[in-house]
Amino acid sequence: MNVVLSPNALHGTVQVPSSKSIGHRDLICAALAEGESIVENISPSQDIEATCRILCTLGAVIEKISSDQPGRAAYRIQGGLHKRNLPLRADCSESGSTLRFLIPVGILSGNTITFQGRGRLAQRPLEPYYGIFRQRDIHYQTTGRSLPLTVCGDLTPGRYALPGDVSSQFFTGLLLTLPLIHGDSLLCSTTPLESASYVDMTLSCLQQHGVFIDKERDGSYHIQGHQQYRPGRYTVEGDYSQAAFWLAAGMLGKYIRCTGLRRNSLQGDEVILSLIRDMGGRIDDTEAVHAFPSQLRGRTIDVEDCPDLVPILAVLATFSTGMTHIIHAGRVRFKECDRLHAIAAELNAIGAAIQEEPEGLVIHGVHQLSGGRVSGWNDHRIAMALAVASQRCTGNLVIEGAECVRKSYPDFWQDFKKLGGICRQEG
Repeated sequence: MNVVLSPNALHGTVQVPSSKSIGHRDLICAALAEGESIVENISPSQDIEATCRILCTLGAVIEKISSDQPGRAAYRIQGGLHKRNLPLRADCSESGSTLRFLIPVGILSGNTITFQGRGRLAQRPLEPYYGIFRQRDIHYQTTGRSLPLTVCGDLTPGRYALPGDVSSQFFTGLLLTLPLIHGDSLLCSTTPLESASYVDMTLSCLQQHGVFIDKERDGSYHIQGHQQYRPGRYTVEGDYSQAAFWLAAGMLGKYIRCTGLRRNSLQGDEVILSLIRDMGGRIDDTEAVHAFPSQLRGRTIDVEDCPDLVPILAVLATFSTGMTHIIHAGRVRFKECDRLHAIAAELNAIGAAIQEEPEGLVIHGVHQLSGGRVSGWNDHRIAMALAVASQRCTGNLVIEGAECVRKSYPDFWQDFKKLGGICRQEG
């Protein structure tokens, strides 16, 4: 699907989707608990559907139930993993979180399971797990790429060491499962742990579900075995990584109010509030989060702990005065697409001034963009960032492959229109 966006300043109130990161974790914890749980306020998406599908394959029973809020769902989960005698297949679609979180869960289940995926997921690195598998005699088989991956074996207590500079998702996968095995374990990083806030989010989620882990420091965790997840009722908070698009739209458009966000969240992407303020933007978060039109100025932005913000930060920097330097962003080259190259290429194609570096971007601010045709790169964050940039184009902006927002935010284009965006499907 291609969409045609006509330049128009966005304005109004939007309820941001629930945190996809927390939603994955809550659903997995509920599926690992013996008994019935309810997880409320989830914004359905392709990634969430992939996690639910695999949890059901492993033995959980998950039912989507009605919600009072539009665009939201609650899930009833009857937890418990079951060993089956037949080889199992797990389709992760394009969700990196689903894949990396659930590989250890699949091993824990005692099944032989083959993980599959589509798009760039088949090329995203899994080497930290391979090292663990070799150390612990866990059988795995793969092709020259990451997927398909067949794995079976046993998780045993002991010391687990893996690099922390590839993705924190490997740590989350092990933290979700090691508390359930028959002895204590130590999980530690052999490098400085990047995106440590995502691991802190995992620890908080585990605690809410009745599992406790001792954090010695970032990248080092003592895990007591023989623990059990507690069934219950859980509510997922709003997603700062999705709110970032609307907050940026408020900076560049008129005024936008975002509801559903939790103050003092453990989400690393809450840093978008301070990053915008550091660029000179006006944000008020005393009640809901309000974004006001502002003249932004360039600065150096370290995204080591908030890599998902890179595409929208590149848009904000494009319309800031002076130069912005985005650093420590090399890992985003291995997301749904090479996000550094994609956002630079598409914005440059319509008049931006961005230089790629191996680990970042150098962006010289411009006043406006020309409009034209750009690609969403089959990446939800690239497409949504380009949609925000359309406000400052002098002509129509056509985004090719705009359906990719279904991965995380299926209602994005509806919300875009509710805020005054002029959007139609091409053809």
